Amino acid sequence: MKIQRQKKIIEIISQKQIQTQIEMAAALHSAGFKVTQATVSRDIKELNLIKAPAGKNTVRYTLPETLTLAQSDNRLKRLFKDSVISIDYSENLIVIKTLPGEAQGVASAVDRAGWPEIIGTVAGDDTILAIVKPKRYLPILLKRFNQLIKG
Repeated sequence: MKIQRQKKIIEIISQKQIQTQIEMAAALHSAGFKVTQATVSRDIKELNLIKAPAGKNTVRYTLPETLTLAQSDNRLKRLFKDSVISIDYSENLIVIKTLPGEAQGVASAVDRAGWPEIIGTVAGDDTILAIVKPKRYLPILLKRFNQLIKG
């Protein structure tokens, strides 16, 4: 049942613009799946769906690999401007504080940016740890992150 439901979710987002979990639940109900918002939320997380720009002031759920490079950059800028509260660092580690529930989306966007100076990120609910290699790139990344916050 779960596999069929998740396949249906991928089919739905490829055919129409779904902006919220409520819209996703309604689309699944129309397709014959009885789901709760919590189930939809888990499915979205397991499928690694992200919200991407879909026009002026709108977003939609999509699979990460369907983003173009320009969309990915725009998403990163939007997420930093809307979600990041502060940035701090120590040695080769950058700690990014976000609004509650936003860290995983921001970390995913940083990872997708493919910056060679970042080995990877680890995200909790409202905190991201970005690991920088080599350490001399830390000032460059801090400047880049701060520019993203400003928009």
